[in-house]
This record gives sequence, structure tokens and C-alpha cells, in this order.
Amino acid sequence: MNEEFRKEEPEDAGLTTAALAAAGEPMASKTGVRAVGASTVVGNGGSAAGAATALATDEQAAPLLSPEEAKEFRARWDTIQGGFVDEPRRAVEQADGLVAGAMKRLAEMFADERAKLEGQWDRGDSVSTEDLRLALRRYRSFFGRLLSV
Repeated sequence: MNEEFRKEEPEDAGLTTAALAAAGEPMASKTGVRAVGASTVVGNGGSAAGAATALATDEQAAPLLSPEEAKEFRARWDTIQGGFVDEPRRAVEQADGLVAGAMKRLAEMFADERAKLEGQWDRGDSVSTEDLRLALRRYRSFFGRLLSV
């Protein structure tokens, strides 16, 4: 195992996808998305694949993370993957933590963006339709990628 990686545990080392999922109530009840066998039904019975295709073709996918953050996540992935041969169980645990950390970071980014917009509304400032359109576009791009995976 790579000793360098062991010494430098990331701040999300204890974070798991299970903990992230348990942080809030199930989304299926809020969104109308429910699992059906091996497929997912969205809204009024449209397929997730169809929704993803429509969203993906609608626009170019903008980067979700800064180049520096993406590089850091990739480097951590490479380290985890390299450790699989020596310690497969630990590698899977670390991969889960890394995925949970990436999901948490994305959630923080969207929450920060929304907080900024809500702050403007709370101050009575008007938010331009263009700002709202760009925010919705980022949500749509991210959502489309989630459904296309």
C-alpha cells in the first residue's frame, strides 16, 4: 500500500455514500422518481435514458469542478486504484469515500449558488432572468449527466 496516501487522509475520509444518502429524506417521495425493476421511471412514465438523451443533446456539458479540483480528485482516484492489488477491500472503502466526497462537493457548490440567489432575493435585490436562466442551465446540465451515467 502507498504509505504516502495513508499519511495524508483527506477531510472526507470518514464520509461514505451511505452517510451522504442518509443525510436527508429519500428523494423519491419528493421528485416522483421511483425505481421499477432494473429501470427508473421519471415523472409520468418517461424513461431516464430518454430524459438524459434530451438533456444531453440540449447543451454542451460545462465543467462541474475547477480544473484544480478535478485534477486532485483524479490523482486520489489513481492512488486508490493503484492500491487495489495490495488491499482490495481498503481500495473499495476509499473509492466509496472519494465518490461521497465528490458528491458532497458538488452539492456544496449548488447550495452556495442557490444561497447567493436567495440572499439577493432576501435583500430585495432583483435577480435577472439571465442569471436565473444560467443557474437553471447548470442544474439541467448536471441532472442530464446524472441520468446518463
